[in-house]
Amino acid sequence: MKKVSLYLSLLLASLYASAQTIDKQQQQRFAGIDKIVEKVLQDWHAAGVAIAVVEKDKIIYSKGFGYRDYEKKLPVTPNTVFAIGSCTKAFTSGLLGVLRQEGKLDFETPVRQYLPELVFNNDDLNAHVTLRDMMCHRTGLSRYDLSWYLFGPSSRDSLLYRIRYMVPNEQLRYKWQYNNFMFMAQGVVAEKLTGKSWEENIKTRFFDSLGMYHSSTSIDGFKVEDAALGYDVIKDSVIKKMPYKNINVIGPAGSINSCVNDMAKWVMAWINGGKLSGKQVLPAAYVTEATSAQMPIGGGRPGKELPDIYGGTYGLGWSMSTYRGHYQVEHGGNIDGFSASTCFYPSDSIGIIILSNQNGSRVPYLLRNIFSDRLLGAKYFAWNDTAVKKLNEMKVKQKDVKQKDTVVAKVKGADVIREDLKDYAGNYTSNAFGKFEVIVQNDSLFALLPDSKEYLKHVSYDVFQTYTVDKETGIDSTQGGTKVKFNADINGDIASAEADLSVKDPVIFNRTAKALPLNKATLQKYIGIYLFGGMEATVHIKGEDQLMLDVPGQTDYTLVPVEKDKFSLKDLKGFTVEFSVNEKGEVTGLTSVQPNGRFRAEKKK
Repeated sequence: MKKVSLYLSLLLASLYASAQTIDKQQQQRFAGIDKIVEKVLQDWHAAGVAIAVVEKDKIIYSKGFGYRDYEKKLPVTPNTVFAIGSCTKAFTSGLLGVLRQEGKLDFETPVRQYLPELVFNNDDLNAHVTLRDMMCHRTGLSRYDLSWYLFGPSSRDSLLYRIRYMVPNEQLRYKWQYNNFMFMAQGVVAEKLTGKSWEENIKTRFFDSLGMYHSSTSIDGFKVEDAALGYDVIKDSVIKKMPYKNINVIGPAGSINSCVNDMAKWVMAWINGGKLSGKQVLPAAYVTEATSAQMPIGGGRPGKELPDIYGGTYGLGWSMSTYRGHYQVEHGGNIDGFSASTCFYPSDSIGIIILSNQNGSRVPYLLRNIFSDRLLGAKYFAWNDTAVKKLNEMKVKQKDVKQKDTVVAKVKGADVIREDLKDYAGNYTSNAFGKFEVIVQNDSLFALLPDSKEYLKHVSYDVFQTYTVDKETGIDSTQGGTKVKFNADINGDIASAEADLSVKDPVIFNRTAKALPLNKATLQKYIGIYLFGGMEATVHIKGEDQLMLDVPGQTDYTLVPVEKDKFSLKDLKGFTVEFSVNEKGEVTGLTSVQPNGRFRAEKKK
């Protein structure tokens, strides 16, 4: 008995000593790093950040810094929910990896065999684009991000329909071009093959399986107590709250919300061949494939300052590079008010997750590198100080450029704006981007988008500069956005608007004048026979409130009221009808305005 007791005592003592050694090693690895994190937050005026580090199958560091609610000074915790943005993509492609394991699809079959509703701009893409092409961003389509970001419809089907109007700027598999639409479409493929929504698939196959109980797939995920608010930095140092951006419609590309403790479980599964706590959540073969090069990104040559950081390839929902002699798998994420980085080193069995509630932030990138250097034993590099120095140098250069700006010669008459701003008013539509409306309000012109309002400031001729109208602070005239050029038809009427929206060519939005609400009683005065020389044309009412123009030998034209006594011909560009009214309010005739001239007709008495 004494020998057994002695053995147990020695064993426990040995385990205790081993644990102490491990704890001491961890303390050394992270010595002073909390103060470094706090300085990074301070230097970049970030509201908060959460960080988790995993090694093999354990979380070895998990902390929150700063505030999830900056105004109320509520602290960030390891369970604080953040938007992870495009870190979502690995989940969506991972779902396809699981479905392939189940025999429901493969990555080499043309995707339209699974999803005929997905139509591309040309026959070559329709015949050859595969899921693999979509998963590694090589379809030939550029981002078209403003289509969903500014003009997002309410359904994925509507968003999917727009793809057929998106013109590729490269050949298939010729160049890596990031594309959120292709990841949204992957989610729709999964929905069709499983009969379940993308949201339900992600929850049951990943969140539930891994115990990611704080994670969600939509904006509703922020309706919990420990949720971060999103922030931006304005005027170099002012922390300003941003509203949550609802991106459910593009969800499979970036709508997941999570915390670092949950994301740690996701990363541990990837480090351990798709397995966590004995459960195979992702196929091991898929894990290797997804984190291996599928498409070169470009620009991966080593630099002089950091020659041990180079390469750039994309796998399936992940990007890969060499970081200081170690194979790095990583993906960033950005959406209004939030920035994120999910990173791991497969050969070192180390993973780092950084989630911040700062818009377009460098904080996740800097902290990822600072922690990587510590964990990998790399030579010290002053990541934060170097970045701050470069930022300050850039500010000085920008200031010098502004001071040296020369006066641009003005063209005489370019500053003249149309006498009646209502000429611009109407609905503008692009098949690939969606719709917006231009209205006149208090002698100013505004564009109404699905989620925002833009002030249109006149620049020259029919060119305007957009300025976002903040619901709380109004118009910031120092932060101009896109320029919009309005185009006139041969009659001088505004027929379209165009803007550079970061695709191959300027995007054209065709204008239709907004129909005025006129009742049957108001339309009665236009009814009658009108004489075009020897030809009689008839104006009558169809149904309750639809005015029609009947011309002998031609189709019946639908008249759409656009201004007082002025109608456009439905589905005919450049054709309008203007009724003449005398002092008594009686209609005496009409003028048909056409691309080839103006034709007057008297009303038959």
